Amino acid sequence: MASLATALGLRAAELGVPVSNWAPGLLSWQFFFAYGLMSSRTLKQRYGIDHNASPREDLAKYGDAAVRSGKITQKQLGMLKRNESAHANSVENYTLFVAAMGFATFAGVETHLINRAGLLYVTARVAYGLVYIFIDHDVWSQIRGITWWTGNLSCLWLLYRAGVKLNSA
Repeated sequence: MASLATALGLRAAELGVPVSNWAPGLLSWQFFFAYGLMSSRTLKQRYGIDHNASPREDLAKYGDAAVRSGKITQKQLGMLKRNESAHANSVENYTLFVAAMGFATFAGVETHLINRAGLLYVTARVAYGLVYIFIDHDVWSQIRGITWWTGNLSCLWLLYRAGVKLNSA
């Protein structure tokens, strides 16, 4: 099995030791992260404002009432709303990641480049989620845009590399 440095192309692979393609693992992690960990259901359950009958309408229907009753603060309601937005964006963005990893693998892009771009995407998306949910300051929230672009550019770069490979054959 190749080391982390080898898998990312930072060190040459030993002769006869293949470099593993991390795409399946990174895709699985990102699915779990986008659809599970980023879900606002856990926080809404913690604050006691989760309604399983129609959970997508919880904050619109019950958010202000929960603040008025003292169940949550206005700041907590704002965090919950940002959590829902971060979750939606993570789910929407997952398809670009799937396409980039799939096309790059299919086209035969070097494995260490796929691994490097995939790890960059996953790291950027985790940072994106944390920044979106926990930073409510207008200036500091601009970091969110940087992480969003970092993740998307890693995917667009992989799609470009796949196109180059497919068109050079």
